[in-house]
Amino acid sequence: MTESATATHEFLTVRELAELLRIKERKVYDLAASGQVPCSKATGKLLFPEREVRDWIARSGSRADTAQAARPPIVLGSHDPLLDWSIRQSQSGLATFFDGSTDGLQRFAKGEGIAAGIHIYDAKSASWNVAAATAAARDLNAVLISFARRRRGLVIAEGLDQPDGLADLAGLRFAPRQAESGTAILFRELATQASLDPATVTMTEMARTEDEAVEAVRRGSADATFGLESVAIGFGLRFVPVIEESFALLVDRKAWFEPAFQSFMAFCRQDSFANRAKTLGGYDISDSGQVIWNA
Repeated sequence: MTESATATHEFLTVRELAELLRIKERKVYDLAASGQVPCSKATGKLLFPEREVRDWIARSGSRADTAQAARPPIVLGSHDPLLDWSIRQSQSGLATFFDGSTDGLQRFAKGEGIAAGIHIYDAKSASWNVAAATAAARDLNAVLISFARRRRGLVIAEGLDQPDGLADLAGLRFAPRQAESGTAILFRELATQASLDPATVTMTEMARTEDEAVEAVRRGSADATFGLESVAIGFGLRFVPVIEESFALLVDRKAWFEPAFQSFMAFCRQDSFANRAKTLGGYDISDSGQVIWNA
């Protein structure tokens, strides 16, 4: 579309806007439906005020550049003992802020960190992490990589009969995680499948990390929790396996190539990383570093 073609028109058509933005016309309809782009509807047709559209493009570009430049070297999202240890041992300079998978995705979308650890199960597709990453980062320059597969199940206090599954939690005191954590999302889904009535379980004080949840069982504040095998081993508690889950990292693509994250990834390829995963127990790192999804 030439300058002369647009100079004589106050409004752009769907086709003209698609040419201007270099996108497909279907995407223009999506932008209009979501209210992201200035538009008006006359005689049944979508029209886009050119001056406002160009202002919108300029503003969007500025916001994107600012958000990209402002991303601090922080790994967000779900707490994982192996990830936490690896970041420290790598001496990469990365900081952490772990408060659950959903929180990490929300903060990542706002540009508050360079990566987010997630383990979110999507019941509709019976798959891990891709649906959540797609919803949170479809318009961001990001990539989803595998970090590890890990065993999750029931961590049980000493002196209790060992349960066969989630249905046997009825009547016990249970240490829950925050409602929007990947652990809580998965527990609700599996509890429904196991026909466990939540009203029959006594919920104790909420734990915000994997370690806190298992620690509550160790000190006697709870009878059980839905935790990681690696943490149960570390606290010397009994573990009943329920599921193997996928833990992944959603990473800003620009930050991926920066020295801090590259230093961390290089460490994760060393023998010390593999040895630590073996020592902790409950981890499978055979697909660590593999790309799962690109935004």
